[in-house]
Amino acid sequence: MAKVELLPEVQAFLARQQGHFINGRALPGSATDREEIRNPATGDMVGSVARATPEEVEDAIATAHAAFKGSWAETSPAERERILFRFADLIEAHGEEIAQLETLQSGKLIGLSRMIEVGWAAQFLRFYAGWATKISGETLQPSLPSMGGERYTAMTRREPLGVVFGIIPWNFPVMIPVWKLGAALATGNTVLLKSASPTPFSLLRVAELGKEAGLPDGALNVVNGPGKLGAQIIPDPRVAKVSLTGSVQTGRVIAREAMEANLKHVTLELGGKNAAGFLPDMSVEEIVDGIFEAGFLHTGQICASAERFLVHRSQIDAVSDALRARLGGMQPGDPMDDASAFGPVATEPQYKKCLEAFETARAEGDEIVVGGEAFDVPGFFVKPTIIRPKSLDSTSWREEVFGPVGTLVAYDTEDEMVAEMNDTPYGLTASVWTHDLSKALRLSEKVEAGTVWINMHTVVDPAVPFGGAKGSGIGREYGSAFIGDYTELKSIMIRY
Repeated sequence: MAKVELLPEVQAFLARQQGHFINGRALPGSATDREEIRNPATGDMVGSVARATPEEVEDAIATAHAAFKGSWAETSPAERERILFRFADLIEAHGEEIAQLETLQSGKLIGLSRMIEVGWAAQFLRFYAGWATKISGETLQPSLPSMGGERYTAMTRREPLGVVFGIIPWNFPVMIPVWKLGAALATGNTVLLKSASPTPFSLLRVAELGKEAGLPDGALNVVNGPGKLGAQIIPDPRVAKVSLTGSVQTGRVIAREAMEANLKHVTLELGGKNAAGFLPDMSVEEIVDGIFEAGFLHTGQICASAERFLVHRSQIDAVSDALRARLGGMQPGDPMDDASAFGPVATEPQYKKCLEAFETARAEGDEIVVGGEAFDVPGFFVKPTIIRPKSLDSTSWREEVFGPVGTLVAYDTEDEMVAEMNDTPYGLTASVWTHDLSKALRLSEKVEAGTVWINMHTVVDPAVPFGGAKGSGIGREYGSAFIGDYTELKSIMIRY
C-alpha cells in the first residue's frame, strides 16, 4: 500500500470557505446556500462550495467584459503568450496539490489525476500559448472592374469574440476547462467558467494560479452552482460564445438557447455511443487489451470512451471468456493509493445510472458476461461489466451509460462491422484495430466519427483537432481548427 498523504496546502485549501473566483479574487460566496462535495470512494464530505447568486454572476460577466474591452485587449500577443506559459508552469509546480484535490472530489485514481489533470493540462495550455502570436489573416486581390483607374485590395482579420462562457463536465474538471480557457485567452477573448457541481475544487485552485501567472483581473472567472445559471449567462449580450463539454441532451438545450440569443457562437463537444471494431487478424489477447484501453480508462467516464465493441464471430466466445477472466479479477481500490487500479464512478447519480442499466439489460434478455453489479464496499464502486445484448435494438447497445460498461457483439463481414459502427445518431469517436494498415486506412474513411483511431483509443494530442460528427457536437477543440471557433473572420476591402 502506498496511500498518499494530503499536502498541507490541500488541507489549507479545504479549510477555507470555497465559492467562486471573480475579478482576480477567490470569494467565499454564500455561507448558507452551499453544495456539499463528497469523496465518491468513501461518501465522506470533503468540503462545500457556494452556489452563485444572480449578483455574483452579474459581477463575473461584467468583469470579464470589462477585461475584454480593457486590460486583456491592451495586452500584446507576446505578453499573452508569456502569461499562458507561466500559467502552465505553475500548474505543473502545484501539480500534486491539484491532483490530490481532484482525486478527493472525483475519485479519479491519483496517478491519472497527476498525468491528465496536471500533465496533459499543462501540455495543452502550452500548445495554446504558442498560438497567441500566430493568429493571422490574409491579403486578397479582388476582381472588381476599374471604372476610372481605381484599384482594389482586400484583407481578412481574425478578431476575438468577447466573453466566452465555458460549461465544464465533472469527469475532467481541470484538463477540459484548460482547453477552453487556453483557446479563448490565446485568441484574445476573456473567460467565464462554470464548474460541474460535484467537482469544483481543482478548477478554483487553477484559477488562483492564473492570477499568479499574470492574468489581469476579470480575464478568467469561475462561478459554481446548478445548470440553471446558464439561463442568466447565455442570453446576456456581453457573452459572445458558449463552449460546452457535456451530454448530448444538455448540448441540445444549450444550442437552442444560444441560437435564440442572437445566434450566439457555440462549440459543443458531446458524448455518444462510441464503437471499436476489431478485425480477426488481431489475437484474442490483443482484442482484450484494446477493449480495456478503449472502454475502461477512468472507469469509462470519458466522452471519447468506447461502449460498443465489435468482434468477428469466430472470436467472440473466446474474447468473452478472456474478458470474464480479466475484468472479473479486478478489485476496487482507494484512489488516493498509488497501488490501486480501479476506482469509483464520480457521483451517486452516475452510480445509480450504471445499476439501472444492468437492470434494464437483464429485463431485455441481454447476457451479462461479467460484472453487472456494484462492489460490496463503501463508495460508488461499480464492477467492470461486459454485456452481450440480445439484439442490436437492446438499450445496452443503443444508449450511453458513461461508466465501466461495454457491450460486445459479433459481425461476419467488414462491411457489416462498419455499418454497425455507423448505426447511431452520434459520432464523437471510433477505433479500428488491425495489423493491416492499408485496410485500416480504407475502413477509417467509412467510419462516421469526428476522430477515428487505428490500434488505439481515447488518447488525444493538442496538435490534432477533436470534436464530434452527427449528434455528437459542433466545432473543434485544439489543432489549429480551434482558431476559427474562437474568432470572428472580418473582411476589409480598400479602393485606392
